[in-house]
Amino acid sequence: MGNCIGINRNDETLDTGSNNVSRPVTGTTSSFVGVQRKNHPLCHETIRWKSEVPLTEGQLRSKRDEFWDTAPAFEGRKEIWDALRAATSAAEALDFQLAQAILDGANISVPNGYLTECYDELGSQYKLPIYCLSYPVNVVKEDYGCDSPAEYSEPVDGGTEVILKLRLSSTCTDVKLPVYSKDTIGQCKKKLQAQEEIDAFTQRWFYGGKLLGDKMHIDEAHIQPGYIVQVIVNTEKQSSLAIS
Repeated sequence: MGNCIGINRNDETLDTGSNNVSRPVTGTTSSFVGVQRKNHPLCHETIRWKSEVPLTEGQLRSKRDEFWDTAPAFEGRKEIWDALRAATSAAEALDFQLAQAILDGANISVPNGYLTECYDELGSQYKLPIYCLSYPVNVVKEDYGCDSPAEYSEPVDGGTEVILKLRLSSTCTDVKLPVYSKDTIGQCKKKLQAQEEIDAFTQRWFYGGKLLGDKMHIDEAHIQPGYIVQVIVNTEKQSSLAIS
């Protein structure tokens, strides 16, 4: 569905031509023992690629959620998938030091320096689709204004007021955000945008290690009072908006 463009490492072009959801191909321990597989440091580049069929940001997020929700059900170890998901989130936020620390802590090797192909210490292979690693250059921006989809509109019954404690990756600071229990995550992103001037579509919210989808209501997330919601901000997209 998408083709990689402009990525070259050591005169070798990264092969990420297919945008289909890739599943891990598990190797055997015996075949891995004694094999010296190269483990390159994670490349500090954002993979640029173009989707054959233009996707909106919402469609791309849905595809990502579907992959991460179903990948552990196939071959491979769930703890490795969880580590890869955390590493991709950190890398997309340009925190490559954190991403590398996550990979090292889980004994995950990346022979070509990219998260498209990874191995655990037993030699099991994990392939990540390109759309989980970065946004396509032709992503369709969504309008979160007055004509936005229903999930971003104000609910009839707002529920009870809740004060969320958010930790922003862009500034490494904690902020408090007043919302309502019936608000969706998408609405809360808009409120954070108004309060902190962080564009909604650059935000990804995590609680308890899980990504909070835009259509999820606050009361469905079961956020405990005083607990922190991690807000990963794609600073690269934020900067491009400021320039334009």
